[in-house]
Parts: sequence; structure tokens; C-alpha cells
Amino acid sequence: MPLHYLALGDSYTIGEAVPAANRWPAQLVHQLRARGVAIDDPQIIAVTGWTTDELCAGMDAATLTPPYDLVTLLIGVNNQYRGRAAGEFRTQFGGLLRRAIELAGGLAGHVVVVSIPDWGVTRFAREQGRDAAQIAHALDVYNAIARDEAGRVGARWVDITPISRRHPELVADDGLHPGAAQYALWTDAILPVAAAAVK
Repeated sequence: MPLHYLALGDSYTIGEAVPAANRWPAQLVHQLRARGVAIDDPQIIAVTGWTTDELCAGMDAATLTPPYDLVTLLIGVNNQYRGRAAGEFRTQFGGLLRRAIELAGGLAGHVVVVSIPDWGVTRFAREQGRDAAQIAHALDVYNAIARDEAGRVGARWVDITPISRRHPELVADDGLHPGAAQYALWTDAILPVAAAAVK
């Protein structure tokens, strides 16, 4: 039986502004198959603009078929964008992480948490006159929380934020979301961790 994969998130997981095949969950499945892993197409629960609580509600409304052999979680940028408190993020992210582990059959090692990229370096942020340093600091706080919560429960962690900062030019036509080439770099970073999770 092929492995089952659930991808949870927001615009970065749904691949806003890129073709479906260029979303990083789709690229990840392609790369895993190239390594000989039999895995289904990803089931994606993600909507552009979702915050942690909105993802939770989206999961409530979705048709889920656990256990999943791999669950990825990338969420939080819209909490930061809306100026929500870090403490609220920790509480809600922790709840999502516990749900992800439950959906992975209680196996925390099958859950991969992906860091939030830094949108403050993008053309969109510059054109909007946003404070790149303030955005970077806020996202660093959020990512430290996500990494801490992942480590607390034994989930896996992948930090793609440095990639987003090194390659601000690799964005889609909207000037904000990653383009296919940047998602490919994310996939390269996520692949070995995901492969270890499903091994």
C-alpha cells in the first residue's frame, strides 16, 4: 500500500501563484518517488491567509483518513502579519502539533514541522514600505516557538527560513510568494527529513 501524506498549512503549502505541480508538497512526493518510496499524492489542507486557528477550523471541516505516514505543518505567517501575540501562537501551534501527531497514528517522528519563510525580504514588502528588520525579528520569535514545540513532542524540524532570505528574487509574479525554483530549494531541505520520517 502506498504511504499517505497530509500537508497542513497556508499559502506556502497550497502554493499560491504557482502551478499545482510546483507546490513543495507535490515536489516532495515526486522526489520521494524518485527514491523508490511508494507514496500517494499529498492531501493538502491549506488556504491562503489562514492563521493557526483558521487551520484548526479547516481541519475540523475536512475529511481526514488517518493514520497518515507523513504529516507536514507550516503555519504562522498570517498570525505574524496580523500582529497576533507570540503567546497565542504558542498555544494554538502546540494544539495543531498535537493534532498532527494524532493524525500520524501517535508517531511524532512522522510529523515534520517546516519553518516560516521571511516575507519581509520580498519585492511586495519593499513596495509596501514594510520594515524588513521588524518582520524578521517577529518571524524569528515565531520560528523559535515552533522549533521549541516540535522538539518538546519529538516532531522533526526543517528550517527553510535562511533559504527565503538568501533568495528574495525567487518569487512568483505577485512578488510575495515563493516561485517554483524557491520551492525546489525548500524541497531539497525537507526531503532527507521526510525520507527519514517514513523510512
